[in-house]
Amino acid sequence: MAEEGKGGYSEHDDRVGGAGGSGGFPARRRKGRVPFRGKMYSDVSHRAWSRSGAGHSPSGQLEEGDGDVPMSDAHDSPRTRYSPYGSRLNRRGDDWHSRGRGGATNIQVTVKRELNLQEREESTARENVRRRWYKVTIPYGKKYDKSWLVSSLQEVCRVPFTPVEFHYDQSRACFYVEDMMIANALKQVSRKLVDRDNYKVVLIVHHSSPPLSVRKELKPEEIEQLKLTMSKRYDGSQQALDLKNLRTDPDLVAQNVDMVLNRRNCMTAVLQIIKDNIPELLSLNLSGNKLYQLDDLAELPHKATNLKILNLSRNELKSERELDKVKGLKLEELWLDGNYLCNNFRDQSSYVSAVRQRFPKLLRLDGHELPPPIVFDVEAPTTLPPCKGSYYGSDDLKALVMRFLQQYYSVYDSGDRQGLLDAYHDGACCSLSIPFLPQNPARSILSEYFKGSRNVKKLKDPTLRFKLLKHTRLNVVAFLNELPKTQHDINSFVVDVCAHTNTLLCFAVHGVFKEVEGKSRDLVRAFTRMFIAVPAGITGLCIVNDQLFVRKANTEEIRKAFVMPAPTPSSSPVPTLSAEQQEMLHAFAMQSGMNIEWSQKCLQDNDWDYSQAAQVFTQLKTEGKIPEVAFLK
Repeated sequence: MAEEGKGGYSEHDDRVGGAGGSGGFPARRRKGRVPFRGKMYSDVSHRAWSRSGAGHSPSGQLEEGDGDVPMSDAHDSPRTRYSPYGSRLNRRGDDWHSRGRGGATNIQVTVKRELNLQEREESTARENVRRRWYKVTIPYGKKYDKSWLVSSLQEVCRVPFTPVEFHYDQSRACFYVEDMMIANALKQVSRKLVDRDNYKVVLIVHHSSPPLSVRKELKPEEIEQLKLTMSKRYDGSQQALDLKNLRTDPDLVAQNVDMVLNRRNCMTAVLQIIKDNIPELLSLNLSGNKLYQLDDLAELPHKATNLKILNLSRNELKSERELDKVKGLKLEELWLDGNYLCNNFRDQSSYVSAVRQRFPKLLRLDGHELPPPIVFDVEAPTTLPPCKGSYYGSDDLKALVMRFLQQYYSVYDSGDRQGLLDAYHDGACCSLSIPFLPQNPARSILSEYFKGSRNVKKLKDPTLRFKLLKHTRLNVVAFLNELPKTQHDINSFVVDVCAHTNTLLCFAVHGVFKEVEGKSRDLVRAFTRMFIAVPAGITGLCIVNDQLFVRKANTEEIRKAFVMPAPTPSSSPVPTLSAEQQEMLHAFAMQSGMNIEWSQKCLQDNDWDYSQAAQVFTQLKTEGKIPEVAFLK
């Protein structure tokens, strides 16, 4: 079998319907073949089947280098020579001459018997073949997102499967499966899946040893021998552990312990011994261990928190991205010479820069002193300042915008949005967008907004871009009516006035809302809305451009949503109150500065206890928890 990842296949994709390659090479005609037709993996498999006899599998093993998976067990029935004048069998295996003449084939008899030792061994062998591990390789698979690739393969594969150790290897995507039936099914879907760029996705399947994550743990006696070997290699005076060329250690070899640090069970055992016995470790030498990835070293920052020196020289690391898996280490000295990744940089400065991005406090690299790192003279971690509140520019603009938003969203959340026709200009336009383009819109948390999304970063079709931009107020309101019914939390609104002239007002509104119908009922979402409006009447606004952006609310936004429901704008509280309550209400409104609705809410929540209501108001105002809408009159 060809060595994994080295030339066992040709890494190229075929476009759907394409007859040739992407280059400008001249096509060569061969007998019985179309010009420049690439050899399909199914062609190789078909020829192998044809050579093996009429309908028989060539072997129970994979072909050398072609990556084909056997479609039958290793124990096929023996081949028989074709006799043109012998007795012919029908599809059920009956002899045509004896059928209907009392032949044995007319009587169906089922006989159960115990399997002898040889048959049991053959059955076990067949089961072992079926339960082998297979490695699935997708050339150029790195350009695909893991979730899309796995879910898409699940949809087209006739057998459900669970990918084990999914990872990217250079430009390829790889994972493992443990069943010949699954491997055969995945082999058959090669080139049947088409990506968004109209390329066929190729799958190549090989026999493989079990992946590292499922191999059994070391035996207790092996761990004890490893512990003894590590103790001999530990220098207590320097707090340094030398595991250079660990696999060839004479003590381990003598005890028949195969210590390959590329295997997860081996590296896990090493890290656990470090944690239990030498947590104060300052220097670790892992050179010469043929490490090609650092996944299993990801726990090292937690096992050896004081580690300052790490030697990874003369290994097989191919990309500097492997260092991301251990960048939690506060290293001062690092050795990487002798790895392939050192050849990926155009000069020494770019090499140093790439490494220092992972380890900012690094002082020495490959034995060479580095210039002092540029760091901020701040020891304690700092936090970002809290987000600023709304910005209006003036009190007049604040009153105008808040009055407009109250009126707009009272109609928008009423269930009938036809009343918004008066809020839009005759030539208004409107658009909606969500932050991403889901691979499976039906399962997306924003599926209700997907069909109307006009995210120009993801949407490349100019015709569809134009179609999703709603023109004229009739089309705008009709589009808004199609969106889910909502309830907005006006208290969550943060308003930023961007531009203001005598004839134009541009402002953005940020806040949260929840849907009140359908499968997403009571689900809190966040939104940003950019309004461009012109004056209408004496104090009103008329929208000429409306851009709505909807996204999933974060944890903090959900926590604060709808904690203080606003009073219903249509309520008229004063006539329902007694004379004493009305007098108390007007006094409280004058003293607090809040409008009548919010003053009444504060008094009602405190059972019309004026002193208690005043105390609560003072506390909430000090904490900044009273929304600005409470002071609009």
